[in-house]
Amino acid sequence: MNIRPRRNRKNSTIRSMIEETRLSVDNLIYPVFVEDGKNIKKELKSLPNQFSWSLDKLLNEIEYCISIGIKSFVLFPVINNQFKDSKASYSYSDDNFYLNVIRVIKDTFPNTCLISDVAMDPYSSDGHDGIYTNGLIHNDETLPILGKMALAQAQAGIDIVGPSDMMDGRVGYIREILDKNNFSDVSIMSYTAKYSSSFYGPFRDVLKSNPKHGDKKEYQMNPSNKREALLEADLDFEEGADFLMVKPALCYLDIIHLLKENFNIPITAYNVSGEYVMTYIASKHGYLDYNSAMSEILISIRRAGADAILSYFAKDFANLISK
Repeated sequence: MNIRPRRNRKNSTIRSMIEETRLSVDNLIYPVFVEDGKNIKKELKSLPNQFSWSLDKLLNEIEYCISIGIKSFVLFPVINNQFKDSKASYSYSDDNFYLNVIRVIKDTFPNTCLISDVAMDPYSSDGHDGIYTNGLIHNDETLPILGKMALAQAQAGIDIVGPSDMMDGRVGYIREILDKNNFSDVSIMSYTAKYSSSFYGPFRDVLKSNPKHGDKKEYQMNPSNKREALLEADLDFEEGADFLMVKPALCYLDIIHLLKENFNIPITAYNVSGEYVMTYIASKHGYLDYNSAMSEILISIRRAGADAILSYFAKDFANLISK
């Protein structure tokens, strides 16, 4: 046999030398949950070993994350029901604690990259990503709310806004609002191919953002569809998105690869809560080795074409490689 592939696997130095896909902490974005109050570090029942933080405690956590190499964070607000209404008006209110969290983190750690969530559902009494009346989501009426939300976040100092709502036209609307208000340097990471998935459950439980009526299939993508992702990506690209995201990641590696092959801007993927939890629980029961499974999942997403990965594994992976 003249060709023996095993010769290139015979020791760790050779294997490392010809490794095709490399993953570093620089590729990871750590999702963080924030809530109003003080001295709060609350483990999340539906997301084990993940926490909801008040700002004072979160600053210490971010400092630690920076020390192990994590520099990018996506912030999700946990909103008390008393601040929710059908128009998500608290999302752009001057007294929104989430906006203050952005301001303080950027003042304290100016070299971090902060990514926001732009969607009605954390603030909506209906639990939907758009204005909901009489069983219908009103797309165009939702856009001004998303624009106000994105602008308020930009004014607070966010680096990248992340519209996750899947309303048609929202990227272009937000880009126009930001540019008109002299925030042309604020990037848009669009949740481009966001599928109607079973793997969002733990996240929705944390934010208490399950729809009160109906479901989100009217605006989130059908898991059976692939070509539709190209349509969504074409629209977001033309409207001014700086990043295109696929969510979830594991069941949609082919979609990540599809967008990577067709677009010359960064592709991101969200390794979502359900994907994290099933791995964590299986490892706790001894069915999987946590560190090996975590690393394999992250490298598979990277190999598929993701330039950056939002993942609850980020901190554990950073700790693993730092050792």
